[in-house]
Amino acid sequence: MLHVETQRTRTVEEHAKIVAELLPPMEPESVPIGAARGRVLARDLVAAVSLPSFDNSSMDGYAVRAADLAGASEDNPVELPVSADIPAGRTDVPPLAPGTAARIMTGAPVPEGADAIVPVEQTDAGTERVRLRVQPAAGAYVRRVGEDTFAGDVVLTAGTVLGPAHIGLAAAVGAATLEVRRRPRVLVLSTGSELVAPGTPLRRGQIYESNGPMLTAAVEDAGGEAELLRFVPDDVDQFLTTLAGRVRESAVDLVLTSGGVSAGAYEVVKDALTGRGVEFTKVAMQPGGPQGAGRVPELGDVPVVTLPGNPVSSQVSFEVFVRPALRTALGHPEPHRPVRTATLAERLTSPAGKRQYRRGVYAGPDTVREIGTAASHRLAALARADCFILLPESVTHVPEGTQVEVWDLHR
Repeated sequence: MLHVETQRTRTVEEHAKIVAELLPPMEPESVPIGAARGRVLARDLVAAVSLPSFDNSSMDGYAVRAADLAGASEDNPVELPVSADIPAGRTDVPPLAPGTAARIMTGAPVPEGADAIVPVEQTDAGTERVRLRVQPAAGAYVRRVGEDTFAGDVVLTAGTVLGPAHIGLAAAVGAATLEVRRRPRVLVLSTGSELVAPGTPLRRGQIYESNGPMLTAAVEDAGGEAELLRFVPDDVDQFLTTLAGRVRESAVDLVLTSGGVSAGAYEVVKDALTGRGVEFTKVAMQPGGPQGAGRVPELGDVPVVTLPGNPVSSQVSFEVFVRPALRTALGHPEPHRPVRTATLAERLTSPAGKRQYRRGVYAGPDTVREIGTAASHRLAALARADCFILLPESVTHVPEGTQVEVWDLHR
């Protein structure tokens, strides 16, 4: 059927708010620290132990009482008996008697009574008796309990995106698991009778399906958990039956479709979901004008976001609306792409009343130029772009040298 739009055009901000409200904050779940990289911490992590948890040596050398080496120098070394060997990991370390030294390795516990370490390079490295050629200050080369953090301290705060150093710190304070935000489960629907799987021979009128794999990768990159349901036919009944069957199988936080939302005939997504809780509209942007969002009571009130079918329109729409919503639901501290200002290296024109998201590349540290054209089917230019150049709705001509806002796509 042909669709006639009667609703006023939405602003980008209005539609972004509607999409964001579909996804509540994800609940916490416990995962092993080995599976926590890239996840968002849901609760503060409190250290179970101090770091270090015992006084230990920062050097290979000899644990001593500093007072026993009064006057020691290169020309006047002090010789002491070696009372013990203390490798890292030894748990039965004997106290250090006055007038003796204990050979000690980096990370090993400092024996009770010792208050300094003499590096092996400042000795003759003796094993029975050792000649020490320096008078150390008390505390020299001793790592004290709690120098890094004390038991009970908050070492990682909720909202931290966990990287390798965070994982290492969590392990060091004794955390075997971490409470992180559950990843949103997103069902990506690929519709279109003209679509075939990559690698399949093409017949005239067919194209390789790219939006599904692209949006699936985009969901995963944003922190979600994606499942691709491919080649849903351009038939309303089959579309609804296929979607309902999958949603009943296991919980889904969001259904994400591409294509079938414009004003022409054979718009299966719009035909199937109009009147079922999804509101279709135009957004004042380019590419990506036709959009839809809502909840479908017949599918258990599952949220649905519908994106346009042209590949660039679909991916730009994901970046503008879906990625920030997913990352906000994850409690991510930076849900939006980093924004910076750059100098435009060429003149651009833009249609009035539509915010432009133009594919761009950095031509220098603070200079940007468009790559390709504004056409929404040219995916190769999007793949080479490292930023979006934003042109406001009120702008129709942007001269070379103008300061423009850009979104970094690789951060």
